[in-house]
Amino acid sequence: MNQIKPNDTDSKTAEQLARVVSRFQEQRTGHAPKAVTVILSEDTLVVTLHEALTPAERALSQNPEGAAQVQDFHRQLFANSMDELRQEIKRITGRQVREAAAEVETATGTVVHAFTTGAMVQVFLLNPEAVPSMG
Repeated sequence: MNQIKPNDTDSKTAEQLARVVSRFQEQRTGHAPKAVTVILSEDTLVVTLHEALTPAERALSQNPEGAAQVQDFHRQLFANSMDELRQEIKRITGRQVREAAAEVETATGTVVHAFTTGAMVQVFLLNPEAVPSMG
């Protein structure tokens, strides 16, 4: 079973969204992410799928050409499933998705989906460990 990590004041909504996105990822690729993080605030929904790449995709991503192929593949999967994902997001949140984008970080196997209703989205993936400050 996947670990679902809602990061939202309405954790029930975040959990529903995380389960839907995780299920879509597993249906599309045959590989479920290890964990899903959902951040829902005002006009923006950001979903991070942790360790979402298959072992074969991780191996292919060891060189720049392979990494580009994996990124393109996941962007196409995302684009091809957008209609159904938009419907599920609207069903759960009651809000229409205007824009959506997906990014893949091949070094860590992280996939980020961003859905907005017109806002600019910048996503920063942080290292799991804190780095001591210099000073």
